[in-house]
Amino acid sequence: MSHGPRSGLAAVSSALLAMSRHLEVRDVLKTIVASARELLDAQYAALGVPDDHGGFAQFVVDGVSDEQWKAIGPLPRQHGILAAMLHEATPERLADVREDPRFEGWPSAHPDLVDFLGLPIRDGDEVMGALFLANKNCPKPADGCGFTADDEELLGILAQHAAIALTNARLYERSRELTIAEERSRLAHELHDAVSQKLFSLRLTAQAAATLVDRDPARAKGELQQVAALAAEAADELRAAVVELRPAALDEDGLVATLRTQVQVLDRAHTARVTFAGHGVKALPAAQEEALLRVAQEALHNALRHAAADHVDVTLLRRGTGAVLRVTDDGRGFDPRTVRRAGRHLGLVSMRDRANGVGGTLTVESAPGKGTTIEMEVPGG
Repeated sequence: MSHGPRSGLAAVSSALLAMSRHLEVRDVLKTIVASARELLDAQYAALGVPDDHGGFAQFVVDGVSDEQWKAIGPLPRQHGILAAMLHEATPERLADVREDPRFEGWPSAHPDLVDFLGLPIRDGDEVMGALFLANKNCPKPADGCGFTADDEELLGILAQHAAIALTNARLYERSRELTIAEERSRLAHELHDAVSQKLFSLRLTAQAAATLVDRDPARAKGELQQVAALAAEAADELRAAVVELRPAALDEDGLVATLRTQVQVLDRAHTARVTFAGHGVKALPAAQEEALLRVAQEALHNALRHAAADHVDVTLLRRGTGAVLRVTDDGRGFDPRTVRRAGRHLGLVSMRDRANGVGGTLTVESAPGKGTTIEMEVPGG
C-alpha cells in the first residue's frame, strides 16, 4: 500500500469515523473528499453527485482554493472520464488522464491533472457519485501512474463506506423534511382554529351591531368598535402564520439572516415593537440552527399572541463555539412554578424538547407583571 503522511490502520479508521460523524449530505461529501486526498496523498480530489439532466447536482473539490474554483466556472457536465465512472461504473487508473481517448479538456483556469485514480460510489445498482484523485505526491515510475493497485483497493474501501455515509445523510435529510411537513401541518391547524374563532366572533358581533343600530346607536357603536378590533386581531394571526408557514431559508441565508427577516416581518405585522440583534455567531450544525429558529418562533408566538407585550427583543450571541438565543418581552408574564405544576404551556415543553434534542439547555425567567425571558444555549459542532 502507498505510504503517504497518514498511512496505516489508524489513518483509515480516522477517515471512516470522520465520514460517519456528519449528518448533512454536503458535510459528508466534503469529508469524503478531504479524507481520500489526505489518506492517499494526492494533490487534488473531487466527488460529483449526478443530477437527472446530464450534469452534477453537487460537485465537491479538495486541494483547489476558492479563488481557483470560482475562476474554473460552472460545474462540469457528465463527459469524458467522469461519464465513464458514472455510466460504466468501473475504476479508472491512468498514468496521464490527458492522453486518454475519452479526455475532452477542461477550462483554462483548471489545474493540470496528470496521473488519475477514480471510481464510482455505488449503493447496489445505483451510482451515487464519482470519486477521483489526481497528481499523486510521489516520484512517478517511467510511463506509469503514481497511484498503485493498493491505492485503488483503499479508495474502493473508502467508496463503500462513503455510500453508507451518503445513504444515512440522505435518510436524515428526508427525516428532517418530514418533520418540517408535520410542523407546517400543525401550524395550519393552529391557523385554522385561531382565525376561525376570530371570524366567528366577528360575525356575531357584527350581527349584534346591526340589530342595535336603530334602537340603541350607542351600543351599536361599541359593537362596531369590537368588530374593528377582532378584524385587526384576525389580520395579525394571518400575517404571523404566513411567516411561520414559510419554509426556513437556513440553507441559503443562515440563521442570523433568517431570524432578522422574520423579526422584521413580525414587527410590521404587530403593534408591538419587535427587534433583533446578532453578534459574532458562526454557522452551526443544521440541526442546531433549526432548533434555535423553532424556539425563537415559539417564544415570539407566546410573547405576541398571549403575553400582550409592547416590546419583544430577540438576540443571538456567540458563546464559545456555540450560541445563545434570548427572547425577552415586557408582557404580562407568569409564574413558571405554577405552569410546571399545572402541566400547561405545551409550547414550553416543546421548546425544552428541541433544546435537549440538540444537546442544548433552555431556561425560562418570568413573573406575573414582569415579562418573560426565554434563553436557549447550544454547543458548537
